[in-house]
Amino acid sequence: MDPEDSENASNCTDDAARKRATAKKLIEQYYYQLTKGCGNTCCANEVCASSGKVKVFTPDEAAAKALQLFVRRAQLCPAKLSNHGTVNKSLEHYREDNQTCGTTNSIPCEDDVGCDRITCNVEGCPMEVASPIRPSTSDSLLLSKPGPMKHFVLSEKRLLGIISKCEEEKSFSVLIRTLGEVFSNKESLVQSFLRKEDTVVVSECLTKEDIRAMEVDPDKDHDSATERGLLKPDEVTVDLESVRRAFVVLFGIPDRPFQDALINAISTLCMNLEIDLKYYNPCPRDPNVINIFLIIMEIPMLECPEYLDSALPAFCKTASILPLQAQTKLARVWSKAKPDKLKTMVDTIHQVITLRVIGGHFSRDYCLNEEEVIVAATKTMKILYFASLVGGDVETVDYTDDIEQTEEDESLQDLLQGAVSRESKEPKQTRTDPFVQDLGIHVIDCRKPLIPFEDYYNELLSDNLEMDHDFTNYKTGGTKFSFMNYSFILTPAVKAQGLYYDNRICMFNERRLSVLQSLLHGSPPNPFLRLRVRRDHLIDDALVGLEMVAMENPSNLKKQLVVEFDGEQGVDEGGVSKEFFQLVVEELFNPDFAMFTLNQETETYWFNPTSFESGAQFTLIGIILGLAIYNNVILDIHFPMVLYRKLLGRRGSFCDLYGWNPGLARGLQYLLDYQDSDIEDVFMQSFRITYQDVFGTLLTHDLKDNGEEILVNQENKQEFVEIYSDFLLNKAVEKQFRAFRRGFQMVTEDSPMKALFRPEEVELLVCGSKHFDFSALEEATEYDGGYTVDTLVIRYFWELFHELSLHEKRKFLQFATGSDRAPVGGLSKLKLVIARNGTDTDRLPTAHTCFNVLLLPEYATKDKLKDRLLKAINYSKGFGML
Repeated sequence: MDPEDSENASNCTDDAARKRATAKKLIEQYYYQLTKGCGNTCCANEVCASSGKVKVFTPDEAAAKALQLFVRRAQLCPAKLSNHGTVNKSLEHYREDNQTCGTTNSIPCEDDVGCDRITCNVEGCPMEVASPIRPSTSDSLLLSKPGPMKHFVLSEKRLLGIISKCEEEKSFSVLIRTLGEVFSNKESLVQSFLRKEDTVVVSECLTKEDIRAMEVDPDKDHDSATERGLLKPDEVTVDLESVRRAFVVLFGIPDRPFQDALINAISTLCMNLEIDLKYYNPCPRDPNVINIFLIIMEIPMLECPEYLDSALPAFCKTASILPLQAQTKLARVWSKAKPDKLKTMVDTIHQVITLRVIGGHFSRDYCLNEEEVIVAATKTMKILYFASLVGGDVETVDYTDDIEQTEEDESLQDLLQGAVSRESKEPKQTRTDPFVQDLGIHVIDCRKPLIPFEDYYNELLSDNLEMDHDFTNYKTGGTKFSFMNYSFILTPAVKAQGLYYDNRICMFNERRLSVLQSLLHGSPPNPFLRLRVRRDHLIDDALVGLEMVAMENPSNLKKQLVVEFDGEQGVDEGGVSKEFFQLVVEELFNPDFAMFTLNQETETYWFNPTSFESGAQFTLIGIILGLAIYNNVILDIHFPMVLYRKLLGRRGSFCDLYGWNPGLARGLQYLLDYQDSDIEDVFMQSFRITYQDVFGTLLTHDLKDNGEEILVNQENKQEFVEIYSDFLLNKAVEKQFRAFRRGFQMVTEDSPMKALFRPEEVELLVCGSKHFDFSALEEATEYDGGYTVDTLVIRYFWELFHELSLHEKRKFLQFATGSDRAPVGGLSKLKLVIARNGTDTDRLPTAHTCFNVLLLPEYATKDKLKDRLLKAINYSKGFGML
């Protein structure tokens, strides 16, 4: 080693030692300040015993509180603390009084593998060694002469032995002291409950130099262990089954007399670990440190308020700052857990978050993002989320859609018949999740996680989140925490709100740019994307108008859409656009256009592989779908889920056939399940397939060269199913989908949609909720103009409304809001307003669809209200000025 490097390494070691010594001294000062005070009778420091404002702590509680004060850098009294020398000496010389393995009640050594103590002074015990372990401040240890510190490790056998002995003596003091000692000490817990082959046996002749020599480089130690086959990325030394069996017995003790001691010990341990990770970072040197987190997550104390209030938050804060490699290893280990066990872990972290949300006093100045425990619990939840992905049904074949890699020579001109792309050539910065990189899995790769995605939503957190603040943190990408980077915990409704903010900011930017260009070049400002259409030529006018915009400047598609119907006076504040999209969708999926085919079983549409329409037509349909999302409009559109997977960059596979053509998928699955040798005679299926065009003509296609001559057998049936599925969902419609997706991306390419939403959530974003809870609509409705929930005509209205058929109810939604779909999050998010529109009259109800306002006259009778309301929803069409 170079002398200069050696000197630098020595300096770094000296600096670390000085930091440790300083931290230790500060913690001791906080400890004395809490227990002895500063001696100033007029002290005003709330964390000093001399002020009279500090409760009497036990030594364990004082030690834990001292660690908290050290982390917070709390006020430290400048006056001299009394009796420092005496107490210091006492702390350094804590040790156990007896020299046998066990507690003061003396539990004998286990002769076969030695005692379960890492250090032992019993002559002849294989665990005999002097180890410079940091002293514990537990009051279960007795003050004695100076000597090497000793600490326990637990095994299932030892714990059950202690429990049995305590039950015989009808005193659990030994169990309480043992649990307090083990669960408050990192070295003890790391070596507890080990598998038999990983049990550590230390020679009795080790010196301090020998122990120091054992502290090798962590990465080298990890690599060498991996090379020897001793340590794999998803393997640990702790015996989790043994832990679970032991905890079943432990927590079966009536009244759990050890509970408070265990909670305090875990809190102390986690605070020590947190300080180590923040200031000394020793944990990466020991790959087995994750044993601590695995053991603690097995503790069944969810019903204990004290555990949820202190120990678990401390656990989450420690887990959240673990190195990435430790977190991803935890995810791999937990991915092997049973689904119900993983679900219990998820519920545990949810309880921590929910309790903090309920008990916190949050405001615009102090948001959820600033609550340390909630942030830490969310980061811990991410480990469990990826554990569910890794352990679920993962797509093992690389089905990344190759059309995502657009060729450089392809321009918008190829798709829009002469259009010139003016898109920015600057490289787009994409955020890559380090978990995705390290684990090699993306959320879209997982077909079915261990537990449903919906179980990770925290509705209370989502409902109380200040989304504008969170979105600001997300866009700035700084050090401030944003839940949008942990979107798995947010409901689709609140994520849709974040997407809405992003879209609005883009619209405002385009508007400002338009004004600036008009000032610089003298051209009239054009801040909106304006479409003027005729109702009887809707598709022609819409497609021509959008094509002209795309040809001139595709970035204009990101302006706010404003639609005008020729001959109508309606001003588009959102309502006119809603009807426009609804009418366009109805026309585009008309069988006369033959651009899409309908599957009768699923009532979903798919691209017609034999369509005569040009690629430009499909591109413009993609633009319309993108504009609907961009302008926050829900569409009555029916695509299979595979379309949304393909929009997010994955190719369709056999699994996707169930969502589009379940009859065909069941037939192919039957072929895969057939195991008899007469498969060729039974199915008589070759690698040539047939399908129909829109006119019913049968067409053939060879999946392989000379496909007609190759029969499907037991050896090639899996290949046949995969190639067949790939042809139907990818190759046969490649031209149509390529153009469709290009148009969609012209509007949404810079959107965070892909990072925030799964395919199922994108469908929800496009189509709205499929669940119509009209009772929730009634509860969320507001009233104006003198109406209240108790007004007679309002009571009549809801009585009549609930008597309508589902079809009529959806017609009412179309009439009042401009869309017959439920928004993301359900009808409770609709915010319908019913306003008084004069006294009894023969006029029909009217609506401001832009603002979801129903203008309802105060009709005198229920029959008159029914007559006028039904006429309004059945015969309304078009827009006029009121």
